[in-house]
Amino acid sequence: MIRFMRHVLLFCVSVAVSGCITLEIPLFGGSEWVEQVVYGEGDAKILMLELGGTLSTRGEAGRFGFGGRESIVARVREQLERAVHDDEIKALLLRIDSPGGTVIASEILYREIVRFKKEKDVPVVAQFMGVAASGGYYVAMAADEVRAYPSAITGSIGVIMAGVNVAGLLDKIGVSNQSLTTGAFKDAGSPLRPMRPEERVQLQTILEDLFETFLDVVEQGRPELDRPAIEKLADGRIYSAKQAQEAGLVDALGDLPEAVAATLERAKLEEARLVIYHRGNEARENLFSGEAQSPAPSGLLELVQGAGRPAFLYMWAPW
Repeated sequence: MIRFMRHVLLFCVSVAVSGCITLEIPLFGGSEWVEQVVYGEGDAKILMLELGGTLSTRGEAGRFGFGGRESIVARVREQLERAVHDDEIKALLLRIDSPGGTVIASEILYREIVRFKKEKDVPVVAQFMGVAASGGYYVAMAADEVRAYPSAITGSIGVIMAGVNVAGLLDKIGVSNQSLTTGAFKDAGSPLRPMRPEERVQLQTILEDLFETFLDVVEQGRPELDRPAIEKLADGRIYSAKQAQEAGLVDALGDLPEAVAATLERAKLEEARLVIYHRGNEARENLFSGEAQSPAPSGLLELVQGAGRPAFLYMWAPW
């Protein structure tokens, strides 16, 4: 099948180059954003923004290299850019179902939502679905109110740098590491050899700096919690929604319609249309329909391997 598709592609490209036809290959995106009402009615609008899956700055590849999508960071940025110019949008509802992702993707998303909230001067409510952990929780700190389904999982406040040591395996199959470096720390964290104690200490300082940033964001987003309380909660563990509420990490438990009602109340609205933006071929049926998903990194190791480089992560991925 793959060989057949390759022949078809080569034929199409050759015909296109010859000038007979114009060939358009949609790599990312592919169509304009379309607004769709998924709930409610009225003149005002609430934009529901979905943050699902692994948070990454990498685009999502489609099958056979076609039909991929832009990264969630680019996608959110485009949607917020459109919404900021719509005077009918009076609030933002974040629907979060994510174990987190890279540090940089989490920070960008958080900053973009904060920027939108300030520029638009609208309230923001976050609703946790199945999982809103680590980077997913980080992004939620941009909201004025944090809510969760009673069965949701959250927390995992912390940083991880994934790594393995395959030196023993390489020795068994007769492969040796002959990397050359210009400094003692240039290949720190390499999977091709054991990590030296001084490298572990140096890399840990980076994790601690990123961790402090995470704590700063939680402190800003949960002003009712003081720093010592946050530090006690931020040992990397996950929490049930009930535990998170009792600890002060979540404001209320409830479902998505209740989150809409809470958003209406914060926006001082009697009614409003809940709208989403989607590409032309991604229409959704109702409030609970999710975005069409392309293949994307689903786990910690897959994310690191796909990036082709070491990565610091705000992510809950115990596998």
